[in-house]
Order: sequence, then structure tokens, then C-alpha cells
Amino acid sequence: MTDETPFPPEVLDRLRAGAFLLVDKPRGPSSHQVTAWVRDILGIEKAGHAGTLDPGVSGLLWIGVGPALKLLPLMLDLTKRYIGLIEFHAPVRDPDLARVLEEFRGPVFQTPPVRSAVKRERRIRTIHRLQRLEGDAHRALVDVTADSGTYVRTLAVDAGDALGVGAHLAELRRVATGPFQEAQSVSVTTLSDAAAEARAGRPLALLALLHPIEEVWREFPVVRLKESAAAAVAHGADLARGGILSISRPFAKGAHVALVAPNGEMVAYGTALVDASELPKVRKGWVVDAERVLADPAQYPPRWSGGAAQSGAG
Repeated sequence: MTDETPFPPEVLDRLRAGAFLLVDKPRGPSSHQVTAWVRDILGIEKAGHAGTLDPGVSGLLWIGVGPALKLLPLMLDLTKRYIGLIEFHAPVRDPDLARVLEEFRGPVFQTPPVRSAVKRERRIRTIHRLQRLEGDAHRALVDVTADSGTYVRTLAVDAGDALGVGAHLAELRRVATGPFQEAQSVSVTTLSDAAAEARAGRPLALLALLHPIEEVWREFPVVRLKESAAAAVAHGADLARGGILSISRPFAKGAHVALVAPNGEMVAYGTALVDASELPKVRKGWVVDAERVLADPAQYPPRWSGGAAQSGAG
């Protein structure tokens, strides 16, 4: 924290526990710059964002602080929704546009555009929704829901090539990440005002903007652990079948799952090594690879003696 007037205890507790902010990024600054502004407004040392928006793109930007930084990779599992304006380099007939949009729904190969902030490697992404909202022969306003890491700028160029006329993306705005909508986002100015109010002893507005980390991990399958397994995972072990009390919903092999202690605290998240339907058949070996521990190991005294921690105990 900085030497500014301190926040009230309830705000400090939320920051220490980890929180997310849904910021409405304006066009112009980079995602990194907006994240730095949030860090300075809150007077903290570290903040990070999930799902980079290029400088010319506006909309919903997830920013994590405190232990929430460890959960940012989970945001890559959530789909993103965009509203974009495609401009064609020659007139396009409605039936031809409808046909091409239909062709681009589903898995597509993409190479990030030159102006992108990431390495230009060809990858597969899935377009879940691609719909024309309005427009004319020269432009189309489209509604796109796609996997994280999909480049709508590339999609616009590829659609123009498929139409044989060429095209580019004139405007783009991210309006949702998973179930989180742009209506929940706030400007950096609003955040700054809320922080000033909190430092003046009125913390409610800022607390409303600091979303607890539970809002993220509850979007994933929850594996509730026995106390012995929670302690083992907190100390770095993977999860065996015997350490599971219950699961919230089915999941597939390779899916991210939240590993939660009996008291409701998230201990870690990991990758499922088997389908949930196969769990009853598993007699030995690991069923979840625990990737990132969030809990303080000191709060989970070891419940084993000798040898390595075994998270299937109990």
C-alpha cells in the first residue's frame, strides 16, 4: 500500500483476500496502462488484467488484485462477446454476407493481426455466435461470441476475403466475458471517485466494485474436499479420488475445476485428469492436477505423517 490516507478495514480486508474489478476500458490507452491506473488508484503494488484489449478497442476489462491475480488464467476459459463494425471495400449483397457468416461459425484457424499484442502463431478458436445486427451494402454491425483469444479483427479480414471484396474492422467493443456483462463495468473515473469516498470513511461504493474471487471460481465445477485432502492440496499435493466429498456438476477431462475446503474456502484450482463420470471407477492415482494454490498453507496443518502429502487420505 502507498502512504495515502488508508482505506477503512473492510476495504483492506477485501483487497488482502483478493478481488476483481470490471473496468470499462476506453479507446486509446493499452490494457496495461488502464491496469496501472487501477493499481495507483487503489494504492497497491500489483494488479493484473485478463484478456488483453488492443488500444483501439473498448469495453470490459477484468483486473485482478491480491490473491485474485492467481485466478486470472481461469478467465481464459470464459467466452468473450463483442460488438464490431465491419467495413467492406466493395458493396456486399445480404445473401452473400449471411452465407459467409454462417461459414465462419464453429472452429476456425486464425493468425493474430500484425497490430496485436501477442505472438503471431496460427491457432484454432471457436466462433459460437456470429450475427449481423444491422448495416448496409458497405458495412455490417456484428455480434460475436467466441473463445478467449479470438481475434475479431482477423475475422473481419477473413470474411472480406471470403466475400471477394476485402474488409477491415472499423470499431470493436467487448461487451461480456462469460456471464459478466458490460453493464457491470465502471470507468476509471468512477473507480477513482469511489476510492476517494472510501478514504473519507464511506466505503460502500468501492466495496461494490471490488468483486470477491468467489464470483469467478463459482463459475467452474467445484470439487469439495475432505479436510485431510484440503490440507494436502494446500501444501502442494495433487488430488486423489479418496479426498473428494462432492462435486457441484459434471466436468470433462482437461477442464479447470475449483478445489474447495469443507469451510467453503477455495484452496486451489486444477485440471481434471479424468471425466467426472469416471470418478466412481477410479481406485488409485490422481484425479486432479492442482495447478495453483490460493490458500495459506499455515491455515491447513498437515494431517499426514512421514513421506509426501497424499491428498486422497481420509
